[in-house]
Parts: sequence; C-alpha cells; structure tokens
Amino acid sequence: MSPTPNRPPDPSVRFAPERRTAVAAAEEAGALLRSRFPDGFAARPKGELGDVVTDLDLMAERLVVGRIRERFPHDRILAEESGELGGDGSGRTWLVDPLDGSNNVVIGLPAYVVGVALCVDEAPVVGVVHDPVTGRTWSALRGGGAHGPDGRLAGGAGGRPLPPAGPLLAWTQGHAVSRDDPVARALRHTLEIRSRRLLQLWAPLLTWAMLARGDIDGFVGYRAEAIDLPAGALLAREAGVAVRHLDGREFGGGFTGPDTERSFVAGRPEVLPYLMDLVDLVAASAPAVRAGPGTAPSRAPRRAFQEGV
Repeated sequence: MSPTPNRPPDPSVRFAPERRTAVAAAEEAGALLRSRFPDGFAARPKGELGDVVTDLDLMAERLVVGRIRERFPHDRILAEESGELGGDGSGRTWLVDPLDGSNNVVIGLPAYVVGVALCVDEAPVVGVVHDPVTGRTWSALRGGGAHGPDGRLAGGAGGRPLPPAGPLLAWTQGHAVSRDDPVARALRHTLEIRSRRLLQLWAPLLTWAMLARGDIDGFVGYRAEAIDLPAGALLAREAGVAVRHLDGREFGGGFTGPDTERSFVAGRPEVLPYLMDLVDLVAASAPAVRAGPGTAPSRAPRRAFQEGV
C-alpha cells in the first residue's frame, strides 16, 4: 500500500481551538456588556480626535484578554485600550476590540459588538464578531469559511444583480481623518449620490458582519482603524465578499503599516466593479485616493460612468 500523501492541515481543524477560545471570550464579554448597558457607566474622551472610552470597554477588555492568556499564554495581544501585551515573538498576535461602537453606547444607541482576531505573521486566520444586543456570533477561519447562528455565511454569493435604485453601502474612516480631508469628502460624497443609502454606523465590525450576511451590498473604508479590521475583513472574505485596496490590489486585512494601507473597497462580486468605478471617478480629480505602493492596475471605463459624469 502506498503511503498517504502529505496534505496541508484543514484550516477548520488547525485553528479550531483558537476560534473556540475567541468565541467564548467574546460571548462572555458580550453578556457583561449587555447586563451593564442599562445601568449607566463612566465615559471620558480618548485622545483629541473624537473617540471615547467607557468603563464597559475596560471591563470587557480585561475579560477577553484574561481568557486568551489562560489558553495561549505566550501569544502577543494588541488590545484597543491596553495596547501591546506580552508575546514570545512567534508571529501570533491577537487583536481585541472589546466594544466596537463606544460612541454609540455613550449616546444610548444599542449598536455595538465585540471583536477578536488572531493573526499569524500579520495575516488574519481567525475572526470573531459578537453582537451582545441580539446574542448572535459570527466567526471565520482563513480557508475554512464564515459561519453564524444560521449556518455558513454567503453574503458574497453571486446571482444578485445591482439593485435598480443603487446599492446599499456603508462607510467608515479612521479617527485620524480630519473633517475637511479632501479625499474622504470626495469619496463619501460620491458614494452618497451613487447609492440607495450610505450607512455610517460608528461600529465597523457590525458593518462587516452585515456585509458577510448579505444585508448590505458594499463597504468602503478610508484609513480605517487597525484593531478591528482583521476580524471584519476575514469574516467578509470567507463569506465570498471581494475586498480590495483603493488601487485595486487584493486587500490582506493586516494591522501593520501606515493607515493609508488600510483603505479598502469591499462588496459582492456583482457590486465590486461598480464600487471600483466610483473610486476611479473620484481618483480622476483626487489622485491621492490611490496612495499606496506600486502602480494601480488599469481598468477600462465602464458604461455606468459614460453619461452624466
């Protein structure tokens, strides 16, 4: 009998313990947030760019970090509030956003989630998003698909044409982006007038989950925050969503490098060409839209932009 050929490990098996740990930690933190949300909490500004931090952020972060350390004590952790914690240089880094949507919570809006990701050599391999309000959890393994309470996510599945009224889109930008940033203003304005609606939820991970489920058609980010990006981008990609840099390169979803490398366009396969054409349209008047290494791939103009532009 010939020996069984060596095969690469099934990703759903290789990182299954990490996913279980991330899901359990996120759900435990979510239960804490849900129980404390109605009772009031202290909040204070974080930095000078409009962000906030609450007691809930800190409590949830301690819980998630503690659970990860119990199971994987040698791994590095980057937490939203505490920064870098530990690590033995193995290339494994956990990213923890204990309360994505703090600004919503402060004004009493129950739109927030818990996010946890594991990156190996800076590439996301596990992503978890938990919604404390509904009690739902979505998770993904690189190469192993994305799953939620109702089974496998397929928000990027083909067969749905671009809606006649325009796509339902979402937008996010990093805290460091100024109100008068010309690139952000041009992108946001173009998306608003070329879509059925442009959502700005102040909770990017919640938006990524909506995209992975197929609730919205596309998502555009400009100089996005690093901590929550890997979990969300992995969830969407594993659900079949296409994710690109603004210059058309494949988007890796990592957390290092300048924030200009964290600008992205994500959408269903039928919607992505439309979104990239919108970026083309803006880039014609604001070349900085495509800031990034290398030369942008060329794309022929599409009929949707031959008239009235």
